Amino acid sequence: MESVSVGPDRSPRQRWRTLHFARRLAQMTLPPAFESSLKYRPDIDGLRAVAVLSVVFYHLGLPLHGGYVGVDIFFTISGFLIGSIILRQTAEGSFTFANFYERRVRRIFPALFVMMFVSSLVAYRYLLPLELKDYAVSLTAAGFSVSNFYFWRQSGYFDPAAASQPLLHTWSLAVEEQFYILLPILLVLLRRVAPRRIDLSIYLIASVSLVLSIYGALRYPAATFYLAHTRAWELLCGVVLALDTAPRIRWPLLRHAAGIFGAALILVALWFYRPWTPYPGLAALLPCLGSALIIAAGQTGPNLVGRVLSLKPVVFIGLISYSIYLWHWPLIVYTSYGVTLVNGLDRHQTQILLFSSSIILAWLSWYFVELPFRYGSARVSRRVLFSGAAVVLLLVAMSSAGLVASRGAPWRFSPEARAVAAYIHGEPHDTLDPQRNGNCFISSATATLSDFSIATCLPDKPGRKTLLLLGDSHAAALWWGLHQVLPEVNVMQATAVGCKPVLTQRPRQYAGCTAIMDYALKQYLPSHKVDAVLIEARWDEGDMPSLAATIDSLRQRKVHVILFGPIVQYDSPLPRLLALAISRDDPSLASRHLVLMYQRLDRRMASLAEHTWHVPYVSLIDLFCGKQGCTQYAAEHVPLQSDYGHLTKAGSILAATRIVALGVLPLAAH
Repeated sequence: MESVSVGPDRSPRQRWRTLHFARRLAQMTLPPAFESSLKYRPDIDGLRAVAVLSVVFYHLGLPLHGGYVGVDIFFTISGFLIGSIILRQTAEGSFTFANFYERRVRRIFPALFVMMFVSSLVAYRYLLPLELKDYAVSLTAAGFSVSNFYFWRQSGYFDPAAASQPLLHTWSLAVEEQFYILLPILLVLLRRVAPRRIDLSIYLIASVSLVLSIYGALRYPAATFYLAHTRAWELLCGVVLALDTAPRIRWPLLRHAAGIFGAALILVALWFYRPWTPYPGLAALLPCLGSALIIAAGQTGPNLVGRVLSLKPVVFIGLISYSIYLWHWPLIVYTSYGVTLVNGLDRHQTQILLFSSSIILAWLSWYFVELPFRYGSARVSRRVLFSGAAVVLLLVAMSSAGLVASRGAPWRFSPEARAVAAYIHGEPHDTLDPQRNGNCFISSATATLSDFSIATCLPDKPGRKTLLLLGDSHAAALWWGLHQVLPEVNVMQATAVGCKPVLTQRPRQYAGCTAIMDYALKQYLPSHKVDAVLIEARWDEGDMPSLAATIDSLRQRKVHVILFGPIVQYDSPLPRLLALAISRDDPSLASRHLVLMYQRLDRRMASLAEHTWHVPYVSLIDLFCGKQGCTQYAAEHVPLQSDYGHLTKAGSILAATRIVALGVLPLAAH
C-alpha cells in the first residue's frame, strides 16, 4: 500500500543508522521534494506493519479471519498523511499538482511495475490460455489504476474465483490512486471557493460515503467492497484527523487509554470478523476508528501502544509494508497454481515458506527499487519519470492486447493439454447452459425472487416422481446430470450462487438468496408434495447449526430430505492441474492439490446425518475417491470438474449415474 514518511529534522542518514540499515542508505540525502513540516512518526510505520501482517496472515489461511481489515487501516493512514500534506501546503500556498503527483509516481509505480513484470513472466510460463487472457486484461487494469472496477465485474473478493487472480490485491491500490486524483482537486477548490467550509465539506462527504457503504454492504456487497465511493469515508477518516478540528489528546493517561482502546477495536475486528460479515459498512468503523485513535494518541506525546508500534522490528516491517503487500499475493496464488519453490512441504511449512519469501522479496524490492527511485541513483527528473511511466503503461497495454488477441498464447501447451485446459471455468464451445443460469440458478447478487422462473424451475408434472434440488452453485451443477439420467423424473431446481439451502442465511448474504430459499422452504414445500428434497452446497463448519435447524424443520413437516456432502475440491482449478500434469508428465500432480479439510467435513456430516439428523446421506467424496485416489476425468480429455469443484456436464452425468446406483433416491413406482 502507498505510504508517506516525513521528517524535517531527521535525515535518512540518522534514520537508517538508528534502524541499523545498510551503509548505502546511510549516505543518502533527503530530496527537497520530500521535505515537509510533518514530524516523522515511527508508530505510524508500526501501524502499517499491523495492517500488512493482518492481510498477509489472512491470505495465508492463518486463523485471523478478519485480517482483510488491514486494508482499512492502510486507508486511514494514507488519508491522514496525504491529507496533512495537502492541507498544510494549500494553506501555505506551496501546493502544486506536479509535485504531488511526482511524489505519488515515485512512491508507487517503480515497485508496482517490477512486481507486474515478474508476475507476467510467471503467468506466461504457467497460466492456461484462458487464464492468461484474463490475466492480460487485469494487468492493464492494474497499470491504469482501475483494477477495482475490473475485479468488481469478475467476482466478489471472498468468492473462490477471486483466489486465482494474481493481481487481485491491486484493487486497493486503485482505490487509493483514485483518491489521490480527487482529493487534491477537492481541497484546492475548497481552499479557493469556500476556505471556511473545508471542515464541513469533508465531514459531509465522508458521511454520505459512509451511508452508501452501510446500505451497499447489505444490498450490493461486491460493488461496495471494491469501489471508491463506498471506501472514500475510510480515507477521509484520516483526512478528518488531519483537519485538526477535534481537541488534541494532551493528558498522558488519556493518550494511553486512546491508544489501548484503538488497538482493542482493531483486534476485535481481526479476531471476530468473518468473510460473510457485511463489509465495509458499519463493520469497517472498528479498524478505521481504531487506527485514527492510535494516530491521534501519538500526536501529542508517547503512549503505551505507540511505544510498542515504535519497536525497531515492527517499524522495519512497516517501512517495507508496501513491497510486502505487492509481493505476497502473487506468491500465494502462483503456489496454488502448482508453481512451488520447494516440493514436499505440508500446509504449515508452505505458509512459513511463503511468508519468509514475501519478506525477502519485499526487502529486495524496497532496497533496490523503492529507495533508489525515491532518493538514490535511480532518481530521475520529473520529465523523465512521467515519460518513463507513460512508456511502461503503453507497453503494458500493447502486451496485454497481444495476449488477448492471441487468446492467451495457446502454443505454449500440447494439443492434449489444451483440450483439457479448455474446460477451465466452463464448457468449451458450448452455448447450452447446464445450470440454467439466470432463471433456475440465480448468479447475480442483485437478483430478486422475480428473477426466479417458478414455472420453469418448479414445474407441476402430475404422475411423475418429483425431486427438488436445493442449494448453491454446487447443487446447480448436479441438475444437468440428474435431468439427463432420470428423464422420467421431474427434477426441479431452486439454486442461487453462494446460497446455502437453510432457513437462516448469514448476515452478508444478498437479498435474492434469502428470498429464493425462503420461498422454497417456507412457501413452496408446505403447499406442494415432493418425493424428496435434495440438499447440496459448498458446506463449511459454520453451516452445521443452520443446516441442523433446517433439516429438523423439514422432517417435522414430513418432508423426505436427502443430504449431499461436499464434493471433491482442489486448491486450484482441476483443468489447470491436469494440463500441467500432462505438460510435466506428472500424473499425481492434481492429487497433491486436494483440499483435505472437505474430507474431514464429509466424515463429520456423514456421522451427524446418521446418528443425529437421521436423514439419508450421499458422500460425493466417496463417490469419486477411493484407495487408488480420486476420479479426475469424466471422459477422455474431459475433466470431472471445471474449476476447484464445480462439475462439468460429463462430470454431472457421471455423478448422477453413481448417485442413482446407490439406491438412495425414491424412484420406485407409487
